[in-house]
Amino acid sequence: MQPGDGRSVHRAGRGAVASLVVTAVPDLARNDTRTTAAPPVDLGAGRGPDWLDRYLSDSLGELVQFRRQLHRHPELAFAERRTTDRIEQALAAAGITGRRLPGGTGFVADLNPDAPGPLIGLRADIDALPLQEASGLPFASEVPGTAHACGHDVHTTVLLGTALALAAAPHPVGRVRLLFQPAEESMDGGAAALVQAGAVDDVDLLFALHCEPRTPVGKVGLKVGPITSTADSIEIRVSGPGGHTSRPHLTADVVNALGLLATNLPLLLTRRLDPRAAAVLVWGQIRAGEAENAIPQSGVLRGTLRVMRRDAWDTAGELITELVGAILEPTGVQYQLSVERGVPPVENDAYTTALLRAGVVSALGADAVTEAEQSTGAEDFADLLEHAPGTLARLGVWDGEGQQSDLHSAAFRADERAIAVGVRTLVHTVLAAAGEPAVLPPAAGRTG
Repeated sequence: MQPGDGRSVHRAGRGAVASLVVTAVPDLARNDTRTTAAPPVDLGAGRGPDWLDRYLSDSLGELVQFRRQLHRHPELAFAERRTTDRIEQALAAAGITGRRLPGGTGFVADLNPDAPGPLIGLRADIDALPLQEASGLPFASEVPGTAHACGHDVHTTVLLGTALALAAAPHPVGRVRLLFQPAEESMDGGAAALVQAGAVDDVDLLFALHCEPRTPVGKVGLKVGPITSTADSIEIRVSGPGGHTSRPHLTADVVNALGLLATNLPLLLTRRLDPRAAAVLVWGQIRAGEAENAIPQSGVLRGTLRVMRRDAWDTAGELITELVGAILEPTGVQYQLSVERGVPPVENDAYTTALLRAGVVSALGADAVTEAEQSTGAEDFADLLEHAPGTLARLGVWDGEGQQSDLHSAAFRADERAIAVGVRTLVHTVLAAAGEPAVLPPAAGRTG
């Protein structure tokens, strides 16, 4: 952190519970049954520290209300201005100041910048998805075609609660950077905006939680090594003179060419890439023509390529270029291939995973730890890990009774008990990373 950049925390005094004030933004003054409710059960109540127990006892209901307000007013990538306003003002009410990213959305702030120890980055994504919510929740999205169907409202609330809990500690706990990231759902990648703004230049360790609707609430999934996959966008446009379906030999049949690509390209990739990379090319759109008796002049095929290993991903683009040319050469069509690289897999570092595991055990008990599987989804947290070691963990949000609606589903729901679980997990992880003896994992020092 550069001196004088304003990313510091100023407090009138320590030990008092930091209250979450939500009336600073006029829209947040609304107080109705859609957002207010009795606080959920705190599954880690009484496990300490005392100041964390007090904070959650006093403020968990306000955190839930904050989450529900975000849920009702979701915002898409790089348009999260209202959300950023809410974050900034809730932090300011606790004496925590920071700065917006240059694009006007996303927020970065430091806690205890003069404390000893590593600079610990805690990241939460804040954007929503372009889909119509069908969860049936009383606080469902009021924005047509936009919904928090990936749990980013929960992530944001957990990080806010973690910041306010740490601000309520009677003494400085860890040197922490809060990273409220925009646009995780965008191919442009909000993580790149954090990097370009210098928000991770001097960060030593990085941690993030992501909702997992297939894991029961109260559990946190951990994994050393790759926990997500890549996600590249593939677009192939084909063209020809067009013609009558009775005389295909006089033209170039773009529909046939698209069919060959749609079936053969995924198959050939499985024969040219190491099977252990688990490369999956899936088409989401194929379009050409209007009439059944006319060969069209153009068509398009679009899909995504997901790869579980970084080394295979690094060669996949060149291989696709080779295979597309070989498949289309006999057809006589012209083509344009576009491969938009996404993000690499999130590779969880062993040391930071050990710290997070120690945090979960201290916060919730050993039974709260579960082993996570590698997902075929992608996460731009990977871009941040190009600059510092870190770990992404799975935060269980399934209530154990209802249907397990998947991420990015219009019916997605998150058990709000996960908010306290997430706050306790991150607070105890900060304690572990800051060197608190009661929380440190065995042989926590770096190796290699």
